[in-house]
Amino acid sequence: MTAEFDEDRFNMAIRKFLKHVGVTSQREIENLVRSGEVKGGKLKLRMTLSAEGTPLKHVVEETVAL
Repeated sequence: MTAEFDEDRFNMAIRKFLKHVGVTSQREIENLVRSGEVKGGKLKLRMTLSAEGTPLKHVVEETVAL
């Protein structure tokens, strides 16, 4: 990290990004389920986080009961 790195500002920016991801993702999942396109009583979800120009690839998978 450089001398100009402001950890508080960085943490706030990350929290804002994650809040945006969480809220919009929930909305998209709810819309999908309400549309009737999901068959069965479960929905297998996968979220992949990457950062352009870096080797970051973090995958989270979860099966959600409807």
